[in-house]
Amino acid sequence: MSHIVIFLLGASFAALISVLVFYIFFYRKRRTTREIKDIENPGFEHDDTVQKEDLVIFQGGENLTICDILDAPGEVIGKSNYSTLYKALLQRCNAVRLLRFLRPVSTTRDEELVDVIGMIGGIRHPNLVPLVGFYTGPRGEKLLVHPFYGHGNLTQFIRDGNGESYHWTTVYRLTVGIAKGLEHLHTGLEKPMIHGNLKSKNILLDRNNQPCISDFALHLLLNPTAGQEMLEASAAQGYKAPELIKMKDVSEETDIYSLGVIMLELLSRKEPINEHPTPDEDFYLPNFMRTAVLGHRISDLYHPDILLSKSRDNGGLVSEECILKYFQLAMSCCSPSPSLRPNIKQVLWKLEEIIK
Repeated sequence: MSHIVIFLLGASFAALISVLVFYIFFYRKRRTTREIKDIENPGFEHDDTVQKEDLVIFQGGENLTICDILDAPGEVIGKSNYSTLYKALLQRCNAVRLLRFLRPVSTTRDEELVDVIGMIGGIRHPNLVPLVGFYTGPRGEKLLVHPFYGHGNLTQFIRDGNGESYHWTTVYRLTVGIAKGLEHLHTGLEKPMIHGNLKSKNILLDRNNQPCISDFALHLLLNPTAGQEMLEASAAQGYKAPELIKMKDVSEETDIYSLGVIMLELLSRKEPINEHPTPDEDFYLPNFMRTAVLGHRISDLYHPDILLSKSRDNGGLVSEECILKYFQLAMSCCSPSPSLRPNIKQVLWKLEEIIK
């Protein structure tokens, strides 16, 4: 009998030790996770409120799990005051995804996020980057999951000296693709959606160099302070419409203005903001173009090599008249007066007219 008691006491003691070891391991793991999040979220004050961990799945993200996302090795490829971008390898399914971490101090209230995430997650178009998953963590962490586009963005494509970027057919095709993506946002949904931060860095290229617009409606997930920081960054980079003072006032017209700047980038291969202008140059691309027109400096309006590229539409060299029509459309999009800018359907119609 005593042997049985000793055996039972020994088994109970071993079980107690196992529980303690598991508790210590689990506690240290949670603590380590929390410490990592503290580093990722400087200035984020923890409270005693622990939210429920959740993962919302959209089309294309059916195989995602919370473990996939949290355990994925990530490489930082972009950072701003309100978010960090990661190129992450989801090891279980061996897929690369783009993860956008939104800083808890920068996001809007959770009840407002739900509807916006639902709208963004339901949008599908060949020229728009889809949202395939949305993770919310126990301490307010938020991660947007997108496909990863390994061919970079439009800024890199324009600046890297790739000969293909000089071709008129490439310039035209990219412009039409961007315009079609924007058209879907403005007119193809039950409720029109404004991009709010359109720029060449936010246009990703797929394996066929087709343009895919990213970050649309991201401003709706941010609080007013973070939204204003986004607007100030857009202004510093040369994409902000002149009438836009507050991010909450973005509109279809301000998106069209940004599209016009991108068209001028494609045509001239110049940056929207020239950080080292000569005394007779304006630092801002639309103003530089207006001055060139007034000075009859037609050669400053486009990169000269674009005239040397063959057009698949007519089998010969693209005409200067065709290029100038494209330029005029871009400048009309960049009109200082919102009422004088074409809407996105008019932009597409005029693009079709250019190659007829």
